Amino acid sequence: MSERLILLENINKYYGTQHILKDINLYVRDKEFVTLLGPSGCGKTTTLRLIGGFERPDTGNVYFNGKIINDVPPNKRSVNTVFQRYALFTHLNVFDNIAFGLRISGCPESEIPLKVREMLRLVNLKGYESRDVTSLSGGEQQRIAIARALVNHPKVLLLDEPLGALDLKLRKEMQRELKAIQQKVGITFVYVTHDQEEALTMSDTIVVMNKGRIQQIGTPVDVYNEPKNAFVADFIGESNIIDGTMPEDLLVKFSGRDFKCLDSGFEPNEPVDVVVRPEDITIVPYDKGQLRGEVTSVTFMGVHYDIRIKTDDYVWTVHSIRQAFPGENVGIYLHPDDIHIMHKSIPEPSDEEEEEDE
Repeated sequence: MSERLILLENINKYYGTQHILKDINLYVRDKEFVTLLGPSGCGKTTTLRLIGGFERPDTGNVYFNGKIINDVPPNKRSVNTVFQRYALFTHLNVFDNIAFGLRISGCPESEIPLKVREMLRLVNLKGYESRDVTSLSGGEQQRIAIARALVNHPKVLLLDEPLGALDLKLRKEMQRELKAIQQKVGITFVYVTHDQEEALTMSDTIVVMNKGRIQQIGTPVDVYNEPKNAFVADFIGESNIIDGTMPEDLLVKFSGRDFKCLDSGFEPNEPVDVVVRPEDITIVPYDKGQLRGEVTSVTFMGVHYDIRIKTDDYVWTVHSIRQAFPGENVGIYLHPDDIHIMHKSIPEPSDEEEEEDE
């Protein structure tokens, strides 16, 4: 297992009276691709800025290679950052943009052309040295920003929503490019996004955040298939989330009937959140269904149909390759491993409630 390169220990951060980060504990391994994922305002960019040295924690410590770096300025850290706005120097051509950091660091001028060409090959822009950066497409500008950030071979590259300004097709292409670049250079990437697809596509580890707290840390497969709470289930992909109770281990009750499941360790009749992914639901004939309802809408999504089925107490979202029709009466069938049970989420207190508690 790779060494722990970055460690955030008991981090709290305030902006005025706003508690932005709440008891953050997180480590990042050397050569790992870690994505901080969450909605706007969840604290992911502030976490990135703490690693980069643009912010200082109010309590807790930031470690790099085992040493506390709370007071180390950004230019003294072996870290570079790529922002959503690429901040390229418009008065410099591609070569001089990439060479800028080398010159600032005192690299001999004779070595600079070789290093710049190496970076341009890495980002698939060989021969672009003399181009005006303002003539480049958004994707090309982003690659130049990455090349400029990597040319000094930092230990860590921080990326703050770098694909946000690109169109959908180019964004998907760049997701693959970024992962390939990270694997080629063999350094640590810490990536910030609110886009779950980006996180699932590129990451070794996903850190899901909400309201200043870490909700779950895990591989893309673990976070998607085994969400820790209803927030994660709802944020990572679509989910049907319905109230239920656990009469006993391996048995859950919701929508007025009992279902076998694979979960245990709950108190008898404990209220729970029941999570079922839309792609795990099987549509069957009406009389064969464990639950029964009426199709209210059908949308063709290319690889599947997005189907809404209204039962007595819930409107289910179903993703199926089987076409259904509005007004059709159908059954829903759930296998035990289609049903995920989790403890009821505790609502996050507002800042006003926290102040009253203090």
